[in-house]
Amino acid sequence: MKSFTYVRAKSPADAASMAASTSGARFIAGGTNLLDLMKLEIETPPHLIDVNGLGLDKIEDTPSGGLRIGALVRNTDLAADDRVRRDYGVLSRALLAGASGQLRNKATTAGNLLQRTRCPYFYDTAQACNKRQPGSGCSAVRGFSRQHAIIGASTACIATHPSDMAVAMRVLDAAVETVLPNGKSRQIKMKDFHRLPGATPHIETSLQSGEFITAVTLPKPLGGTHVYHKVRDRASYAFALVSVAAVIQADGRGRVAFGGVAHKPWRVEAAERELPNGAAAVAARVFADAVPTPENEFKRILAERTLAGVLSETRGRS
Repeated sequence: MKSFTYVRAKSPADAASMAASTSGARFIAGGTNLLDLMKLEIETPPHLIDVNGLGLDKIEDTPSGGLRIGALVRNTDLAADDRVRRDYGVLSRALLAGASGQLRNKATTAGNLLQRTRCPYFYDTAQACNKRQPGSGCSAVRGFSRQHAIIGASTACIATHPSDMAVAMRVLDAAVETVLPNGKSRQIKMKDFHRLPGATPHIETSLQSGEFITAVTLPKPLGGTHVYHKVRDRASYAFALVSVAAVIQADGRGRVAFGGVAHKPWRVEAAERELPNGAAAVAARVFADAVPTPENEFKRILAERTLAGVLSETRGRS
């Protein structure tokens, strides 16, 4: 691990200002992803800004009937919150499907959204990776691609986003609250938060330089049946080959988002009109532009069958 300087932020605006004034500075809270990357020298920030003391660890009701989740709320606490379990079950289930209990005790809401891909070529500094070193190429394109994206990728990157929580947040139409280095705040809709790779896969979110996440807000509850199914190579502590987050109403209508298939949580709202017609109809719309590799073309079929299982479960539970 390369040497770095360290400071504790006094306020969200202070954190954003310090990050903008020091090139390469990173925020640190739980550190469950960042510290691993620093040890491997995949990330070498010269300056760490500790944000743990900012009091952003509360889950609060909003005037509109939703929830405001502080950026530092730990994944374990969020999954266990009575309001989340009752009204946003898909989120609680997604969180419990991710990582181990020990990691969930440390990982934060903001850190979960910002975690980086688990592509093996990103983690191998001997391999070309445009995420790690822009312009170097993408070894995954001609390499082992079973885990990689089948839609929304580019010739520069075919990695997937690893978060389970983000898939549930996307189906719930969450929004990310931030503070800018000038002290002003803004809100970013979850659908706009993560970027597709295009020619710049190292730019993974729509955050500006120094911009600091303060909270994630959920709109008022949707009702219906909430389900999160995750298909992986082993039963615990593994990232999704395919995941499905769904909220289905009694009449068969609802929302659905997919994980493990793209550079960001993948939701095609126009395809949701097909939910009463079954999983095959939805998948045909969602993956109409899919460009899989020979090694991961199974993901489209797997996504359809996983959604079929979700719809069968919602019918049984309703």
